Amino acid sequence: MRHCAATAKIVTGLAHDARQERATRLVWSIALPAILTNVATALFGLADMWAIGRIGDPSAQGAVELGAKFMLGLLNVFNFLRTGTVALTAQAAGRAEPGEQAETLARAFGASLAIATLLLIAMPLALPFGLDVLRAEGAVRTQAWDYVAIRYWGAPLWLANCVLVGWLIGRRQVRAVLVVEIAANAVHIALDLLLVLALDWGVKGVAGATVMSEGLKLALLAAIVLRRPEAREAGAAFMQRATWHATPLKALFAMNRDLFARTLLLTGAMMIFARSGAQQGPVILAANGILFQIFMLSTLILDGFENASQVLCGEAIGARDRRRFLAMVRTTLTWGAVLGAALALSYWMVGARFAASFSTDADVQRAAARYMPWVAMLPLAGFASFVLDGVFVGAGWTRAMLATMAAAIAVYLALLFLDTGLGNDGLWLAFTAFFLARAGGQALVMPRLVRRAFSAS
Repeated sequence: MRHCAATAKIVTGLAHDARQERATRLVWSIALPAILTNVATALFGLADMWAIGRIGDPSAQGAVELGAKFMLGLLNVFNFLRTGTVALTAQAAGRAEPGEQAETLARAFGASLAIATLLLIAMPLALPFGLDVLRAEGAVRTQAWDYVAIRYWGAPLWLANCVLVGWLIGRRQVRAVLVVEIAANAVHIALDLLLVLALDWGVKGVAGATVMSEGLKLALLAAIVLRRPEAREAGAAFMQRATWHATPLKALFAMNRDLFARTLLLTGAMMIFARSGAQQGPVILAANGILFQIFMLSTLILDGFENASQVLCGEAIGARDRRRFLAMVRTTLTWGAVLGAALALSYWMVGARFAASFSTDADVQRAAARYMPWVAMLPLAGFASFVLDGVFVGAGWTRAMLATMAAAIAVYLALLFLDTGLGNDGLWLAFTAFFLARAGGQALVMPRLVRRAFSAS
């Protein structure tokens, strides 16, 4: 009897190890291409800051920073087109419903067209309002206006790309997205070198390179998507009245409404960050812009596990498989922590030298090195919030995610307005606390959400 019990325990342990190994392979099969894709995406901002930094003009570098924040604030609130499409496509895949995947693509693309139309109509009002909000003044404002006036026309391209990327990721076709991102970014970097350094177009060259590379990305993504039978069905679904019935639209708008509000809060936090840096002068503004791009590099790397948790948790929810869902949560959090620690260590060791390479101005270099330790801490402070964002989106818990984001924003604003006298250190402290508060809130509410989601399974 004792021998049988021991044998059963060994068999159970081996089965658990095998399941864990399968879960790890599955997570990495999505996370690794997504990480490489996101690193390629980060090259957009890094290449822009590096190219404009070769000019040696803090005002021009600050203008690109504010202009990029303007476009981030304008467009990032519509990132639900990507995340919502990932979640709904993955859930349809979990239910083995290809027709629903086609309808999801049709609805999301229709939403992107409507938003693009509204943005272009609002352009004459949006430009001055956004630069006023960011406190852009003097030479910085003039050059930021030049940047935004060109890059704004790329907004419809960006929105369409969100939909196509989200649909491909929801179908686990992350490698195709990676190929497109690498190609588009190679062209973007080449255009930066040509337009900014060779032709001396300055901030206009940076903006032009971005718009042209977004157009290339859309052409490549469309070519890949249209090879899929479901995508071809989406064209027919777009014209069918059933696609636009109230019930599926209600589900789409309910998720996208929460994601929109959540992203609006997140973008607000970043805009407040940029505004606070602008109030400290062009040197701090330029240094914070460099550091923020380095921070964004780490977030885009960690977002590989957010993408994996979106897809895999969405599939588990669609299949109503509680064990698979919890295994995906554990695995993505574990590997997110490992990668976060590796990034923090790398930034701590070489981050200051890396940041200094983005400017030829000595004051900007010193300021970037001075505040780099804050950026080194952020991957550890933020990895859990990134992974859990993917879990919540994939599971459709967007209302709860919005609530935890609002609570974290309250912590962030409270620290900013306490006037601790820490200056730029206080700004980075509040930003770090913001990510810790997000993860803490998500961890608190998740057990109840899991019980509710799987109560009937």
